[in-house]
Amino acid sequence: MSHAFDAASAASETKRAEEPRIPGLLGVIERTTRRLNHVILVCGGVALVAACLVLSYSVLTRYVFHEPTEWQDETAVFLIVGATFLSAAGVQAKRGHVAIEALTGLLSPGVNRVRLIFVDIVSLAFVTFFAWKSWSLFHEAWEDGQISQSTWGPPLWIPYLLMAAGMSLLAVQFVLQITEAVLYGPRAAGWAKPKIGIGADVNRDMRDRPDLTPEEPDPLESTITPTAAPVRPITTRGGKA
Repeated sequence: MSHAFDAASAASETKRAEEPRIPGLLGVIERTTRRLNHVILVCGGVALVAACLVLSYSVLTRYVFHEPTEWQDETAVFLIVGATFLSAAGVQAKRGHVAIEALTGLLSPGVNRVRLIFVDIVSLAFVTFFAWKSWSLFHEAWEDGQISQSTWGPPLWIPYLLMAAGMSLLAVQFVLQITEAVLYGPRAAGWAKPKIGIGADVNRDMRDRPDLTPEEPDPLESTITPTAAPVRPITTRGGKA
């Protein structure tokens, strides 16, 4: 099997320029959360692979060896819940969540800056409520010893703890990005950067900068350039100017 395409793609990639560091305590928090999110994203990928292996093992033992298991479904669910909620902050740090940008091109750059901060504030309010409710459910499940209704019966505080921790990290990420946007502008909070996901992968430019998506109008800057008034030619009539 030939790997020429992969080798050529890897060779053509260039390193991204390092982003300017935010000074002070805010910068320390930002870099700490970035490292934490990176570790969580790696663990989330491992958890998803583990969930696939657990379900594959269940199918194999049930239909090939005729030995049904009782723990595989809830184990896979717990792994997927943990990967989903705990990695939410890491995805938010890259602005990788689903967003509808139908109004972006219709609004002025100044209105877009206000809109982006407003959206983050509304999202923070929802995530904070979600985190508070998840911690309440975790406390109830821990105090009452609640377990699942299945024959395996694992404790329910496990998924509630994963949900609560994930939403708490996401709330911290929103607070960090809102603060950065207010102090240093929306770009410092991750806006107007190349997005992640299948859209960015499909639209990669392999010739010059494979790590950047094709350039589009910047919603945070005005793209209207002033044009000079046309110069009318001087005409003469008769023999005089």
